[in-house]
Amino acid sequence: MYRCLTRATLLAILALSGLLPAAVPAASLSDTIDAIRGAVVAVGTYEATRRPPANFLGTGFVVGDGTWVITNAHVVDKPLDPVKREFPAVFAGRGNEFATIEAKIVQTDPEHDLALLKLLGAPLPTRFRLAGGLPREGQEIAFTGFPIGVVLGLYPVTHRGIVSAITPVAIPAPSAGQLDANAIRRLSRPFNVLQLDATAYPGNSGSPLYDPASGRVYGVINSVFIKETKENVIQKPSGITYAIPVEYLQALMRKAGAGN
Repeated sequence: MYRCLTRATLLAILALSGLLPAAVPAASLSDTIDAIRGAVVAVGTYEATRRPPANFLGTGFVVGDGTWVITNAHVVDKPLDPVKREFPAVFAGRGNEFATIEAKIVQTDPEHDLALLKLLGAPLPTRFRLAGGLPREGQEIAFTGFPIGVVLGLYPVTHRGIVSAITPVAIPAPSAGQLDANAIRRLSRPFNVLQLDATAYPGNSGSPLYDPASGRVYGVINSVFIKETKENVIQKPSGITYAIPVEYLQALMRKAGAGN
């Protein structure tokens, strides 16, 4: 008498007999962090006569051929002091052993709060690859950056969570009096942002939001721009974290001829 085998039993028999390929384990977040840590950089300005000479303003990450850095536009919109030869800078390395690399702001996208910097030096050896589209709601994500700055040295910190929603950057308020100029402008040209079940801090602005297994970037963490727009009717800002989707990074890079 023959018995009907369940699908699970049949797959197990085939796997044991070598007729099915062995499953390849997905990379752990720890493996991914080891692979991408060198591509997470601090962004700020440098002035030789200042103490300390480095002024940290946010986080960025290396893309393209290793000479391009993505960050938030609000991170690099501070006026520079040309008399004291202050210049935009990227700080790459780990701990107190890091290089200061002069950078040039090549493209900005104020509407989506993005900026693309060009390193004026040799390419950095580690860089991120961009994802082909949006993550799914409920999908696991991670981001790495400098939430408390670099006062203790260049030690990137990683947080993880999920994409809790893909939602409009601005939501109509119950009354016009609750809308400010930024909210009105963005309501006229709406776009979706990634709402995350994870906690970011001001220094995380510009951090890469990526897939924990592959390291591919889904967006850029934004701790200021989106919150001020989306939560304009809330008296006290929430602990929700937002990110700018990858499609706007790709458009900025194409405009600058920076590849993908």
